[in-house]
Amino acid sequence: MSPPVGMETHRLELRFLGTNGWYDSETGNTVCTLISTPEAVILLDAGNGLAKLDRHLPADDARPVFLLLSHFHLDHVVGLHTLTKFSLNGGLTVCCPTGGRAVLRTLVNAPFTLPLDGLPYPVRLCELPGEASRLPFPVRALPLRHAGLTLGYRLDLSGRVVAYCPDTGYCENAVTLARGADLLITECAFKPGQSSESWPHLNPETAGRIAREAGARRLALTHFDARTYPSLPERSEAEAAARTEFPAAFAAFDDLRIEC
Repeated sequence: MSPPVGMETHRLELRFLGTNGWYDSETGNTVCTLISTPEAVILLDAGNGLAKLDRHLPADDARPVFLLLSHFHLDHVVGLHTLTKFSLNGGLTVCCPTGGRAVLRTLVNAPFTLPLDGLPYPVRLCELPGEASRLPFPVRALPLRHAGLTLGYRLDLSGRVVAYCPDTGYCENAVTLARGADLLITECAFKPGQSSESWPHLNPETAGRIAREAGARRLALTHFDARTYPSLPERSEAEAAARTEFPAAFAAFDDLRIEC
């Protein structure tokens, strides 16, 4: 996707801090993706991969950090208790689905962990999509097809478009968010051919279908269910299945760094 005329374009650096769904295992930590721009640091979900943030964020980094939570299943928020280990000099904005303020005030608080207002840096909360205009970069948030309210995101960052579609089955909103994206990041909880109407998730070929229909440039598969994908070689099989629908697909793994 080409940036608007006059908009300066920068390459984005992405690191997959956690690529597991459900629980940590020898294949990796639960889901969290880091996007680095010249102006800000963006985190997609807060699984246990979030604890690795300080490996990639210098202690003197003054950029603001924005954490976009898709929903409140524990594998997407369990890393929030590690926020106390960081020095986020530019402050932290936690974005969540509508109604999420109350959830976060309960979850990130005593007796479970240190409350948000006790962290050593300022924290503000932002509910999406209603408060998207408060963010310094364009964000579109749409509900996906999952068990409970789950948001997918489309971010315009330094002239690049990144779409993030975590826990979901196939739906038009996923295609809409991914339309013409430079990078589409989707979950891949199911093996090829697997599906569930009662607990919607993506298999690799359906993730590839979304990328193809949307005209995305690249597809990254993440959030591999830890029980369904107990080894990394099985992710290569998922990658091959996704490529039957979308050749520019790849399977992510913990600590993978890419540019967009």
